[in-house]
Amino acid sequence: MIRTGEQYRDSIRGSRDIYVNGERVKDVTTHPQFQPLIDVRARLYDLQHEADSACILTTREDGEVSAIAHKMPYSQTDWWARRRANDHLMNKIGGILTRIGDETVGEMWSFLDAGDVLDDIDPQFSRNLSAHLGNIRTEDAFLVSANADPKGDRSKPPQDQNPDMLLHVVKETDAGIVVRGAKFETAAPYANQALTKPTIANWGSDETSQYAVGFICDLDAPNLRFICRSGLAGQAPAEDYPLANKFDEVDALVIFDDVLIPWENVLFHRSTRAVKFIRASLHRYTAFTFIQRILKYADMMIGAALFNLRQTGLDRLPGVQEKLSTLACYREGINAHLTAAISLAEKSPAGLMMPNQSLLYAGRVAACSQLPQMMHIARELCGGQISLTPDAASFRKPETRAWLEKFYTIDRDWLAEDRRKLLAFARDLLNSDHAGHHLSFQTFSQSPGFAQLAAVYRNFDWEGPLAFVKDAAGLSDRVAVEDLATVGDSAVSNWFSNEFKTVTPDTAVT
Repeated sequence: MIRTGEQYRDSIRGSRDIYVNGERVKDVTTHPQFQPLIDVRARLYDLQHEADSACILTTREDGEVSAIAHKMPYSQTDWWARRRANDHLMNKIGGILTRIGDETVGEMWSFLDAGDVLDDIDPQFSRNLSAHLGNIRTEDAFLVSANADPKGDRSKPPQDQNPDMLLHVVKETDAGIVVRGAKFETAAPYANQALTKPTIANWGSDETSQYAVGFICDLDAPNLRFICRSGLAGQAPAEDYPLANKFDEVDALVIFDDVLIPWENVLFHRSTRAVKFIRASLHRYTAFTFIQRILKYADMMIGAALFNLRQTGLDRLPGVQEKLSTLACYREGINAHLTAAISLAEKSPAGLMMPNQSLLYAGRVAACSQLPQMMHIARELCGGQISLTPDAASFRKPETRAWLEKFYTIDRDWLAEDRRKLLAFARDLLNSDHAGHHLSFQTFSQSPGFAQLAAVYRNFDWEGPLAFVKDAAGLSDRVAVEDLATVGDSAVSNWFSNEFKTVTPDTAVT
């Protein structure tokens, strides 16, 4: 099934223990700091029912219509469909959401790839995973990802400090496991479920650890508490901060105060081996949608900068064109990595089609590491007026309106009101609290820089360059190269490989 926006709103109303600005939230769907984003999220559901969007956002499997974001990828075509759907959603809402659910279901696909590991722990865990993947398609729930713990003193293992700094199991019962601790999570107060798993940390040296646990958490469960950061919506007029008032995705510290997780929701338990495998492969699918969001952010920066330049004629200057070209190269670099990752996609251990891992992870590093510099270039191109322009109220006030119309109108095409809107948009995109929060989020949300580079290290084909230099330098066979078949451009080898086939559901592990 596919939900409507109102069905989504109904699903998150209730008695959740949510706090923001020191006060308890009575109804998250009407609270001024949550409602704008919930309305956007509801709009995404409603788009699935509209004629011009349904063909892009939905698919039919086994006679049932479901969201294309939940469809398992068996081919390059499936990935192009996901990419088109994401682009369509962002175009329709006029901005970027980082948490819409598709980024989390991809993490669950990586759990499928750990099927052998889960079966070694308990075959029931794999059955639980398959059941939840089916539920996601049929229920269309809003699923988010709970990952980061408070951690405490990172130089110490959790056993040597306050044990609650990392989420852990405190008791097993016939009904399930009881967990205690906390997780930082974006959008949890207005989501339905959270895929909860260990963070990057020291889980202990034993093969079994109470910290090595993963599960699906119903966010209406008793003994959960949500303590949110102050939202940006409503702090200033939407006319002056159009992005912050519509797209601020509120983050929360989610407290697990002895929460019961039913056994059917447990995906693994007391296995550091499972944690190590899953942490190493967690983003093999989700990095794609993460990078695609940054691609859209690059479009916003280019559009805001170019409009600001064209209205004053500065886009004709060679020095300005050089900076614009730098932004374009950044954007197209992200585009190239996404496109190539689909074109050279690989079969996963579970038989799904996953984006080319080396290209995908390298693209993530490029997108994230260069983002601060690109924002600075866009800020330079937009100019100082994005930080100096008066607010919308001043453009309407009789005593000041005429002056502002005089100094902000350029010609008959660029009148004062359009210039004000553009400058307000650029300020919120590049200079505001919302801009700073977005930059920090993109820098750390999937993993910190060192972990992103570690993913590149694990997935790059090191043997290809070694084999090339071995031959070029005339080194003897005593110098070991593991796989001489990778001599040459690995992309070319993959493209012409007989093993490069489209995966079908019949050949995949379910």
